[in-house]
Amino acid sequence: LLCQAAEIPRGEKDGAKEAKESNTTWWPSREQKHPTGNAKQCNLTGWWKNDLGSKMHVTTVDQQGNFTGEYITAVSSTQKPIEPSPLIGSQHLDKDGQCTFGFTVNWRKFSDSTAVFVGQCFAEDDGKEVLQTSWLLREKVDSLPSDWKATRTGRNVFTRIG
Repeated sequence: LLCQAAEIPRGEKDGAKEAKESNTTWWPSREQKHPTGNAKQCNLTGWWKNDLGSKMHVTTVDQQGNFTGEYITAVSSTQKPIEPSPLIGSQHLDKDGQCTFGFTVNWRKFSDSTAVFVGQCFAEDDGKEVLQTSWLLREKVDSLPSDWKATRTGRNVFTRIG
């Protein structure tokens, strides 16, 4: 399933100033077309690699936006060998084409942790697709006093590799 990209808005003052000077808007309304005149599309299915070298493969996206796949992390705090881990997620499908999504990765094969990712897919004018994501990782701890160090957060950018 596909999602339409939107231009990333600049700072409000800069964007308003440039829009006034060029007589255009930076963020198209629902009625307007993409600024280039043609809607760019972004498809979640396929192979992606992030800025840390982790890879994920989204194998299927159904008509409701649900998807499955596998995630192969390049980073881990466990001493066990890294193995591909299942991912399951959901993509927001609506008429304006803003492709937001979320997915969960269960690292059960080599770690006592779970991660959740949320993000948005953008297709740039040159056709390059980018997934901007934020994540939370919850690691199992042995006691309540250790709970403070059990959750980590971060951001990753994924690009298509196949």
